[in-house]
Amino acid sequence: MDKLKEILKLNTITVAKKLLGHYLVTKKDGYLLIGKIVETEAYLNNDPASHSFSKMTQRNAMMFEKSGTSYIYFTYGMHYCMNVVTSDNGIGEAVLIRALEPIQGIDQMQINRSKTKLKDLCSSPAKLTQALNIELSDNGLDLLNTNSCIHLKFNDRLDNFNIVETQRIGISKAKEKLLRFYIQDNKYISSK
Repeated sequence: MDKLKEILKLNTITVAKKLLGHYLVTKKDGYLLIGKIVETEAYLNNDPASHSFSKMTQRNAMMFEKSGTSYIYFTYGMHYCMNVVTSDNGIGEAVLIRALEPIQGIDQMQINRSKTKLKDLCSSPAKLTQALNIELSDNGLDLLNTNSCIHLKFNDRLDNFNIVETQRIGISKAKEKLLRFYIQDNKYISSK
């Protein structure tokens, strides 16, 4: 966790890139589910597309917590999205985990999603939270604590890969900013 802690000390854009290739782990209901992070988006405090842009509210309060905290929110009246808080001292920045490559617990992910096609299990923020059984009650967890039911895991066998920088998806403001990052040629990303 020390290596991940060091990554989370960097600026949010760098964190969004550096989290690629590492793991998101959930341990719930007797199941260990692991996905490799293959796509992220950065949300900065001066970014009109960020939940923290205007001010702190009850809904976005976790975004202002210490780096490594989970910020999970409900969207479109039906989906959860999972973020990693990336700055301390009440700044309000985070990285959205946008897509995962399923690694372990795939059978249970398929049950959780009622889908069997591997490529589509975790290929969006909503799909990955459903596959890994991440809910609003997981908001505010310490993702650097391996005893937490949701945590990040450092990949000490990280492959070399190129990172694509492009526009974010599914937002109406600041769409032109190149704050979406994904592993080039990875088939598990949400969209090119």
